[in-house]
Amino acid sequence: MAMLRAVAEGRAVMSSSCEPDLFIDGVPCCDQMAAHELAHRGYVRLSADGTRAELTDAGRAALGVVAA
Repeated sequence: MAMLRAVAEGRAVMSSSCEPDLFIDGVPCCDQMAAHELAHRGYVRLSADGTRAELTDAGRAALGVVAA
């Protein structure tokens, strides 16, 4: 949940590879396997500008965040 919260707060960037890596506050996430699962299961995705990570509807639902 901490990774999802960091993404929701706009503190995360993501690589655009088949196994996307997640960086929080400029530091590689220590559990890249979990980061890969969040992406593959559709909780996070690369933003349209290709740099930031963003929550999907499923990610917002997991956090209980209501879409604006």
